[in-house]
Amino acid sequence: QVQLVESGGGLVQAGGSLRLSCAASGRTFSTYRMAWFRQAPGKEREFVASIGWTDGLTNYADAAKGRFTISRGDAKNTVILQMNSLKFEDTAVYYCALKERRGDYEYWGQGTQVTVSS
Repeated sequence: QVQLVESGGGLVQAGGSLRLSCAASGRTFSTYRMAWFRQAPGKEREFVASIGWTDGLTNYADAAKGRFTISRGDAKNTVILQMNSLKFEDTAVYYCALKERRGDYEYWGQGTQVTVSS
């Protein structure tokens, strides 16, 4: 089994920044792509950003473009989400996800709460 653990969430004022981190561990696995999703209260979970593990290609939701940056961390099997110019509507639980091949994301973290005060 593969475990994902997120960290870095918290409370921040609008306009501020947060840096989320996600570390993957467990059995031997091959990472194809990692991503961040979020779920706000009363809403469905939505895609935020993703990164290809070998090609480094990134993809962002429109709401994240220009403000969020996804990258591979220095530690093995770690992904970072740098969030700048945060808005109240960015308040959500942020989830890290990983997939070993094309298709749906197979592994998910427990989530980390991000709260942006207006």
